Amino acid sequence: MNTGGLLLLLLITFVVMIVLKIPIAYSLGLSSVLVIATMHLPITSAVNAMYNSVNSFSLLAVPLFMLLAQLMDKGGITDRLFAICDAFVGHIRGGLGHVNVVISLLFGHLSGSSQADAAGIGSMIIPAMQKAGYDTGFTVAITCCSATLGVIIPPSVLFVVYGAMSGASIGALFIGGFVPGFLIALFQCIYTYRMAVKHNYPCGRRYTWKERGLATSKALPVIILPVIILGGTTSGLFTATESAAIACMYALFLMFVVYRNYHVKDLPKLLVKTALDFSLSMFAVAMAGITGWLIAYLNAPEMICSAILSVTHSYLGVYTLLVLFMLFLGTFMSPITAIIIFMPILQKLGAMVGINDIHMGLVVVLTLSLGMVTPPYGSCLLITAQIGKIKPVEAFRSCIPIIGLTLLVIFIGILFPDVFLFLPRIFVPTAFPA
Repeated sequence: MNTGGLLLLLLITFVVMIVLKIPIAYSLGLSSVLVIATMHLPITSAVNAMYNSVNSFSLLAVPLFMLLAQLMDKGGITDRLFAICDAFVGHIRGGLGHVNVVISLLFGHLSGSSQADAAGIGSMIIPAMQKAGYDTGFTVAITCCSATLGVIIPPSVLFVVYGAMSGASIGALFIGGFVPGFLIALFQCIYTYRMAVKHNYPCGRRYTWKERGLATSKALPVIILPVIILGGTTSGLFTATESAAIACMYALFLMFVVYRNYHVKDLPKLLVKTALDFSLSMFAVAMAGITGWLIAYLNAPEMICSAILSVTHSYLGVYTLLVLFMLFLGTFMSPITAIIIFMPILQKLGAMVGINDIHMGLVVVLTLSLGMVTPPYGSCLLITAQIGKIKPVEAFRSCIPIIGLTLLVIFIGILFPDVFLFLPRIFVPTAFPA
């Protein structure tokens, strides 16, 4: 069977298994092993691909950031973030909507997980917004869309995975996430204000500067966390993994020494949950590693790049097709899986049209983040819809305008690359070859 036939067999078997509702990780692994057997390659090829995909020191940062998200949620850290956000933006028309966005900005700045943001913050703010008279569709939409900031604002699990798989500087990717993250948050706040005026949503009371100072002082120990993570990675003092480990130790210090609101006897539960969540993620990464290796072995990157370049050779045209492709992948595949499988194609395409590695990583992660709010995969959409007791399809309709705003930010970055890259160039110049 020729290369095209083998790729077609891989695609068809994968789609059939998905239709049969076999989990994606198993579908990837089984379809890949079937093609490997058809090619009469040794099964050890699959084993080696699995091992190589998870054999990365940088990936050790992923379970540590997962643990950090758990510690923040259970340790009362999220409540203090909510208080400081309410103190500064709660008085604006649509106050709780603005609080929703800003707390997601801060939570993502600490946990690096959108799902943790959607579950932890959503369970607190969605009932509060519903009780205050906000439309359920808008409430769920702004919650799940702002939760995607968790994988854009550093530290980001997706940036860690992208950097580990591509060799791009994780520190540069972290710094590069700031501008698009803040632009998306700004656009979401503008949209919230517009909806608040249109539907007469309420606003909270205006806090005095003394009260704001008190809320800030209570949350000040939490705000040190980003300094640990970003300061370490961008200065070269720590790797992303070491920064995540130190951040976890500091979060434990806050829980047991500073705030004293958590019992040591409950800590094993958090550790077990983190271990289970990470094992599932790494199993998916290992299965995706087989598929990614197979795609590269079958020379698919050159074939797909040639197909794209036969349509357009322009920078904007290639990026537009790439964004559409990533949007499609995000509807049924987790962002981590998509990055690992299609990394060879992304790198080949970037090299052929001269796209910077850091810029490519930012655009890919921004686009794949939208997959968390688009059905059927849409993990953040499903989590928040369940909390809000609304059908995911109804919630998705309310998400469409906010998704459009995120796409606007993506294309601003594509048209004007320096908007995304000027901070990484300043703080991590070594990531950009002369």
